[in-house]
Amino acid sequence: MTTERPILSTIHSPEDVRALPPERIPALASEIRRRIIEVVAQNGGHLAGNLGVVELTIALHRVFESPRDAIVFDVSHQSYTHKLLTGRAKQFNTIRKRGGISGFTRRSESEHDFFDNGHASTSISQGLGLLTAWDILKDSQDSNGEKSDRKVVVVIGDGALTGGMAFEALSHAGILSRNLIVVLNDNQMSISQNTGALSRYISALTVSSPYQNFRKFIDGIVEKIPNSEKHVGKLIARIKRAAKGGLLSENLFTDLGFEYFGPFDGHDEQKLEAIFSKARKLNRPVVVHVRTKKGKGYSPAEDDPARYHGVGPFLISNGVVEKFDSTSFTEVFSREIVALAQKNPRICAVTAAMSKGTGLDSFSRHFPTRFFDVGIAEEHAVTFAAGLSAGGMIPVVAIYSTFIQRSVDQVIHDIALPQFPCVLVLDRAGVVPSDGETHQGLFDIALFCPVPNLTILAPASESDLKECLSWATTCQKPVMIRWAKSSCPSELSPFSAPISQENIGRGILVEGSVFEGAQDAELEDKSSPRAILAVTGGLFCEALVAARILMSRGIRADILSLRFLKPLDIDFLFETISRYDCAVFVEDGVRAGGIGMQAECALLERNLKTPIASLAFPDRFFAHGTRDEILADAKITPRSIADTAQNLIQKKREN
Repeated sequence: MTTERPILSTIHSPEDVRALPPERIPALASEIRRRIIEVVAQNGGHLAGNLGVVELTIALHRVFESPRDAIVFDVSHQSYTHKLLTGRAKQFNTIRKRGGISGFTRRSESEHDFFDNGHASTSISQGLGLLTAWDILKDSQDSNGEKSDRKVVVVIGDGALTGGMAFEALSHAGILSRNLIVVLNDNQMSISQNTGALSRYISALTVSSPYQNFRKFIDGIVEKIPNSEKHVGKLIARIKRAAKGGLLSENLFTDLGFEYFGPFDGHDEQKLEAIFSKARKLNRPVVVHVRTKKGKGYSPAEDDPARYHGVGPFLISNGVVEKFDSTSFTEVFSREIVALAQKNPRICAVTAAMSKGTGLDSFSRHFPTRFFDVGIAEEHAVTFAAGLSAGGMIPVVAIYSTFIQRSVDQVIHDIALPQFPCVLVLDRAGVVPSDGETHQGLFDIALFCPVPNLTILAPASESDLKECLSWATTCQKPVMIRWAKSSCPSELSPFSAPISQENIGRGILVEGSVFEGAQDAELEDKSSPRAILAVTGGLFCEALVAARILMSRGIRADILSLRFLKPLDIDFLFETISRYDCAVFVEDGVRAGGIGMQAECALLERNLKTPIASLAFPDRFFAHGTRDEILADAKITPRSIADTAQNLIQKKREN
């Protein structure tokens, strides 16, 4: 008895997908789901969304001819099936691993990936631009010199459609009137449950069978009219629009100039093929509305799709996610913001579709009337907070560092300029493992340090974070607090120092004598060279290990946790660093415009005699990997920190 070869092993390109007989598609979908579950259970990754678009992605690749046609995934965290069908099945077990394939679409990875996506609401703009370029440049000509029918399909979720950029693109697409095909993947989720009027609107959209039948009837008549004049086409369009008005509730997409199909079952692959085949024949913009179920085929993900949106390694048998004993900064924030809000009824919280990821899910349960999830709309979140502040509330806006990039203007114009008391909390600042270039939180320091009236804090421990958050909610000024996706370091007594008017802009000095495990003998010789490591909070653990390495080499090492990134008390820095034989600034951000570069310039202007160096991220993007792998790539490891300090001392002695 022979075992039939797995279908997925025979798929090397979309051509192989199109060649499969229809009766084999359900088996292919099942194999894909098993493969995704197996690999994500091992590597971690985006699970629920990918399980929800298996049939949808298969149907797209059977109707459209990638890469001749472009399939563009918004955010692209749901592109796992796409990767498996476009020649990357053998590499799929390397996804999100160092040197392996990305968890998102990447142009460098495949000709089937047209954009490096990772943020939401970009796909319609990208797809419309691509389609317009093909039309203008006549790149879509076949061998006879006639214009061929290249298509662009964008797949966007109902969560991403809450972003303002998506609406701007829809409006423009309706004006250009090109055959852009927008697939609205409606699963009533972004990461958390979708909220807001738009979500309710999309969920209620329906196309009645009377209208569909009427449209088919009219289309049949029009096709029989030879060489229809323009005014006839306009008349037909008015008749069809009148029919929609009589048979349908108002439809946002038709009002913007799109032909609307749906909603359809996003797991009925044959039906989807039929609809996509019809949509590609039209010469005007189309929205195909499909309804899918996040986590389909794996019951733990179906029951709790938010938990399995982006997930760490887990046991397939029961879905139990690997749990670490240490407490994260996010967990500390989650508890502390609830505690502060219990004492102060003016504290409210705002997030942009990230209530669970930012730790605000607990706040939302305790204070539902003071919690606002605005959807994937970071710009609105910040300016909405400005309005809350103007009205007397104390808004705490929690957004990932990589996503706050989308609201730089709002922070400058709507928060800092009028000096509204708001607390901007940046989770995932610094190194972000696994998600790659689009998700690293390395730019916030350089982006926001130049902004007047804005105070920026970088806590390094649990008590430090609590103190920073407490001060920020009472200081009556715009404050930004950033922390890493990592565990909080062990507590050291200096971190309990409260923030006062006298120490604003100053860091917390942690002397080597208080390091746990430090050997007294190593600290007794007061003539030993001394190094100070000035670090942003997210790298305190690495600095602590580096200090111990230096002490093992006979170099006394203290750590200055900067705490304040802005304002930076240069007088305090000058006086403190002058007492040491070398100083090394270490930050989890880019060097250009970073704290180290700023401090170096300011201290050298004051003729500081102590040699200093700065370790930060160089001028390039960083791919996915573990935290340690990314830090090693940037040469910001405990050993490289220690080596830098030792080399500075050696050069000082030689001179």
